[in-house]
Amino acid sequence: MMVNTALYFIIISVLYSGSSGHHNHINNFESTLGHLKPRSLPAVQAEAALMLIERTIGEKVSHFSVSVDPNLGPIGKDTFEIKKGSSEYQEIFITGTSGVAVTWGFHHYLKKHCNCQIAWEGEQIELPDILPDVNERITSNDRFRYYQNVCTTGYSSAWWGWDQWEKNIDWMALNGINLALAFHGQEAIWERVYLKMNLTSQEINQHFGGPAFLPWSRMGNIRGWGGLLSSSWHNHTIVLQHRILNRMRELGIIPVLPAFAGHVPRAFSRIYPHANMTKIGVWNQFDDQYCCPYLVSPTDPLFKIIGQKFLHEYINEFGTDHIYNCDTFNENEPVDTDTESLKMIGQAIYSAMTDVDPQAIWMMQGWLFVHEFDFWTESRVEAFITSVPLGKMIILDLQSEQFPQYMRFKSYFGQPFIWCMLHNFGGTLGMFGSARIISERVIEARNMEGSTMIGTGLTPEGINQNYVIYELMNEMAYRREPVNLDKWFENYSVRRYGGRNEYASQTWNILGKTIYNFIGLERIRGHYVITMRPKGNIKTWWWYDPELIIEAWGIFLNARNEKANKSLYRHDVVDITRQALQLIADEIYLSIKNAYAKNNSTLLRQQSELLVELFDDLERILDSSENFRLGKWLEAAKLLGTNEKERELYEYNARNQITLWGPNGEICDYANKQWAGVIVDYFKPRWVIFLKALQESVETKQILNQTLINQLIFEQVENPFTFSHKNYPVEPQGDSVLIAVELNNKWKNYKLHFIERKILRYERRMIVNKKTILT
Repeated sequence: MMVNTALYFIIISVLYSGSSGHHNHINNFESTLGHLKPRSLPAVQAEAALMLIERTIGEKVSHFSVSVDPNLGPIGKDTFEIKKGSSEYQEIFITGTSGVAVTWGFHHYLKKHCNCQIAWEGEQIELPDILPDVNERITSNDRFRYYQNVCTTGYSSAWWGWDQWEKNIDWMALNGINLALAFHGQEAIWERVYLKMNLTSQEINQHFGGPAFLPWSRMGNIRGWGGLLSSSWHNHTIVLQHRILNRMRELGIIPVLPAFAGHVPRAFSRIYPHANMTKIGVWNQFDDQYCCPYLVSPTDPLFKIIGQKFLHEYINEFGTDHIYNCDTFNENEPVDTDTESLKMIGQAIYSAMTDVDPQAIWMMQGWLFVHEFDFWTESRVEAFITSVPLGKMIILDLQSEQFPQYMRFKSYFGQPFIWCMLHNFGGTLGMFGSARIISERVIEARNMEGSTMIGTGLTPEGINQNYVIYELMNEMAYRREPVNLDKWFENYSVRRYGGRNEYASQTWNILGKTIYNFIGLERIRGHYVITMRPKGNIKTWWWYDPELIIEAWGIFLNARNEKANKSLYRHDVVDITRQALQLIADEIYLSIKNAYAKNNSTLLRQQSELLVELFDDLERILDSSENFRLGKWLEAAKLLGTNEKERELYEYNARNQITLWGPNGEICDYANKQWAGVIVDYFKPRWVIFLKALQESVETKQILNQTLINQLIFEQVENPFTFSHKNYPVEPQGDSVLIAVELNNKWKNYKLHFIERKILRYERRMIVNKKTILT
């Protein structure tokens, strides 16, 4: 369901104008949330923090001394203090209110004073011989810094082992994250519960999705797709979850555990024929074999029975930190629509938690209020969320940077919320972000009248993209004034590449003013010709001048003589080249459309050959980087298989998710990736089929049959790709910088087409204006 964007724009405009200038007290909910704090002793947290620092900088850890003092700062807010000792011993003393606060302080010192960066895609850590002087104390603005979307475990970390999870948890702590989802192992626990409730193994297997699709089977959107899950998978997730939780707790990160949301296997109707259960509606056109599990009404006694059994079993296995995520109505509207019923549903869901854990806090993603915008009126939302005592529910305002709901619902009628940046859908690539909104509106939300904001959060569906926008968002946890973005982007380039460079600074200045300065309500994901299933009426769209990005590409490459050996520079060379080639492909497509409309067979063939050639060049540049490779994703999936059957299943999961997303392309290309391997064996051959059909249509003067084209693409490219077992190299091929320079020299003149189109648009506007004046 689409948000009514016109109505939404009016609502947001009015609310923002009405709340500006207010600075009011923010409830701290100490009486209700005070028990959400690190479980480990201060000494344990300090030791864990020191070990993290050693993993980060190796032997130079000897220059750092850390301690944890929970009373260092104000109650409910993390504080860190950094001081340098005598010059002789080069020692930096860091004290924090928790292990997280200590590592956050360490990372702050690396960034601000040593010009270092630790990113998802790599790091630049070159400490100076003489450590800079420092005497700094920082206190967080809010209680929490939250991390993860329930979908992230599908789109990014489905195939992670402990090595990757350890690095990810380190990154959390370094960025001050003190509240994070920890969802592994729940299918293994559910299997225990379901078997005890007399379901058969076959009935259970028909319910669980495959590893790459677990988030959506957990939320009741699908069932069984991509499965089945083996005992070795269950054992893997149990072991992994223990390690994840142990490390989080040692550092002082509070893990958010799963609770029962009401979605159950269909077989429950066999065992409990008189229970109040509803078959969930079709989601994204999945057929009956893979859609529509049952939802047990939260007001039915069976809901509490199942919920208690699961939570008891989960806590017995993993312990608890008293906060649980539960999303009963994610992209599924409630059957009961009256406010009294919604109130009773909320009470029932919450009581299923508190009957097991009296200290339970319910955390809910607020995505339902965006996705089912028309259903969730003020009265319904108020009835649902205030059915829980104030301060006992935390709402993640999931996409605050574009569709904030906290103003619409008056700071959630008193319930605490976290201002979250969703930013990414499906783990797709493509440079975009809303830096100015993030810089300003986080602070506005915190200071607005009656604000119940208690934290900031990162909630991307997929990570490993657009790191710059996440680094900025993380800083809003302690910044009290909007950022000078020009200066910030310049400093970002210094940290990222280990020193100032005029070309790198100029590039990021352009990117900050254009591609990372989106303000609007357009759904910006996936607007790239190359990643869409080919058709003749694709709408190309940008919120910036593409010519400036092509220009920035060339400017950035001028920094190569100084920065070519920097791993993050090489990564960004590939990323910016990828972005530039995508934009050029958009322009070539428009030329193809124009040639087809004019029945110009010669121009059509020329531009079609140019587009195919661009795919080959895009493959080359992506193939030169370890971070843009299909092989890396597939090998990680296969590595988890303990036998050939599992390896084949996991590979199919990995391939299907990033392409068809369903047996018949139910969510085709939603999670697409511009990776080497995908370009040459998926995106390119789709376009070859389409362009051939286009040429034949012009030459034979027959109408283009888009339905037949789609069928051919599915049968000859898309479906075979998901079942293929072709191996793709994991190691990069070629020199990224040399390839990028070659491609820039080859394609940069294509920007003349941008200029020509701008002139043409200008001339058309002048003609229209003259006609208007004459009229």
